[in-house]
Amino acid sequence: MAKSQDRFAILEQRLIDLGKTSPGLNEKVDLSINGATIQEFIRAIGVNNNLNVNVDPSIDVKIANNFSKVSAQEVFLFLCKNYNLDITFVGPIMSFVKYVPPAAPIKAVVSKKINVSYEPTAALLSFDLQNDTLSSAAKEITKQSGKNIIFSPDLTGKIVNGYVQNMPMNSALEKLAFANDMKVSVTPDNFYIFEKKVPIVDPKATANANGVNTSNFGLTNPNTKGATNIVVKDGLISVDAQNIAISELVNNASKELGKEYFLFNELKGNTSLKINEATYDDFLRLLFNGTDFTFKKEGEIYLFGDRNLEGLRQSKLITLKNRTIDKVLEFIPAELKKGVDIKTFSDLNGLIVSGSQPRINELEAFLRQIDLVVPLVHIEVIIADVRKSNTVTTGISAGLGTKPADITQGGLLPQVDLSLNATAINNLLSGISGLGIVNLGSVTPNFYLTLKALEEQGALKIRSTPQIATLNGHEAKLKVGSTVYYLEVQNNVLNSGNTNPTVTQSQQYKSLDADLSITINPQVSGDEQITMSIGVTQSSFTERISQTAPPGKLNRDFQSLVRVKNGEMIMLGGLEENSNSNSGRGLPWISRVPVLKWIFGNRTKSKTENKLTIFIKPTIIYS
Repeated sequence: MAKSQDRFAILEQRLIDLGKTSPGLNEKVDLSINGATIQEFIRAIGVNNNLNVNVDPSIDVKIANNFSKVSAQEVFLFLCKNYNLDITFVGPIMSFVKYVPPAAPIKAVVSKKINVSYEPTAALLSFDLQNDTLSSAAKEITKQSGKNIIFSPDLTGKIVNGYVQNMPMNSALEKLAFANDMKVSVTPDNFYIFEKKVPIVDPKATANANGVNTSNFGLTNPNTKGATNIVVKDGLISVDAQNIAISELVNNASKELGKEYFLFNELKGNTSLKINEATYDDFLRLLFNGTDFTFKKEGEIYLFGDRNLEGLRQSKLITLKNRTIDKVLEFIPAELKKGVDIKTFSDLNGLIVSGSQPRINELEAFLRQIDLVVPLVHIEVIIADVRKSNTVTTGISAGLGTKPADITQGGLLPQVDLSLNATAINNLLSGISGLGIVNLGSVTPNFYLTLKALEEQGALKIRSTPQIATLNGHEAKLKVGSTVYYLEVQNNVLNSGNTNPTVTQSQQYKSLDADLSITINPQVSGDEQITMSIGVTQSSFTERISQTAPPGKLNRDFQSLVRVKNGEMIMLGGLEENSNSNSGRGLPWISRVPVLKWIFGNRTKSKTENKLTIFIKPTIIYS
């Protein structure tokens, strides 16, 4: 007890020391949990308090606790005391493991001399055994005589006593077995085998004066064909049979246990069987396993016969709790379906099976193994679509005409878009000529000049946060998009033999879709890692070539296979669209000269960026 207290005192001090550098150990914990594993509980504290923890997966403990306003350090110490745990420290990392008490010091064992001697000429054995172990005695006899001696596992550590002086090997070992309630036999390759003595219930067995069956001490070969040994004790049966007829074993065992039975047909064939202390039903199951025979109990009478006989077939409804019955038939191995008629019963989410009882039991055991809770994966998707654009338009237009030259108009802010008529231009030229430097003359009355300078910038962010859920291994799909319509005109010419054909026109609005679709197929592993197969497809419209023409369409898609921990978020990007446009018009040759091209022409330069980023966060939900 003192050592245990010392261990927890040392553990508490280590936690206090670590708390100086890891403040999360001193933060309060408010958690209530019922039926969760200790790994999940400790990990939840580690996440909430920002602690580095690791739990040995071999700790199979489910807990139900409620902690309020206690520190993480106190909770960890409580778990160690109540669930026999220990904590190893590697820097700020705490590893929770099962506590293994230190091994007790091994005391030096003084080997005792075994008094055994063997005279090889006459093959005479002598021994004086007093509270010696069978293993040490057998080892010394083998060492002295060169005869190999082994014993069954249930005799390990058995203490033996006996004294024999100059007796033949077989007789000496037989007396040793008799004196210590064992039996000994010799194999064809001259190995001596010691086994635990089992009383034989056989009216034909001969007994000595003390009522002990001498057949337990005969040095006979246990592998002899036709050998059988049936023992009944407290209603349990032990059988050691070699190449015995199945019908004989059934008859003898039923007779010893007082069981009544009825044979539908003859039980043909031989078998070898060795079982210890089994019930009558278990004995029959083992005996008929792998054969064409089976049994069925009606009241107190056992029915034996071929598995396919009408009286021995059974029918049963096997219902499932955690899986749907729809696809279960696909997963049942073909060997388990042999000899069993299976029908689905959707109303009760089960299977109706008909066949022999052993095959039904085997099929039901398999169905119970796969009838497990399928995790539900909740998937949160964040879609961020960022679009940026920049357009610069500059230029000077000049010409003759009346429409733009009627008046002087336009603006200087936020963009320069100014039209000057002939009067305004002549006033400007007169002002420059008045300086006396140069005489620029004047323009005609219908001359006009247009100045343009404009820069446009735009930024658009689109964000949506859809959430979907799907079962483990099943595909989840998400789709968002838009639809546009365009007009389709069709002309039909009807000619009924007249010289003037009739022309009819039909109009129809047709739709075109552009969308973003995401397909996710999650697979949950045992350590709560989630492997996701992700497919993303994005389509968008481009400009129409005419007002009634359908818009163009741009498609982008990618496929990805990622693995992420439960509750963690990943980012997928790279669906990016960039476009640059640089166009202009002006006087031939002059419009190509730097600087002059901005005076004697119009130019438009635009740049567009479109970037799509997707965030995905899967969370496992156990129902």
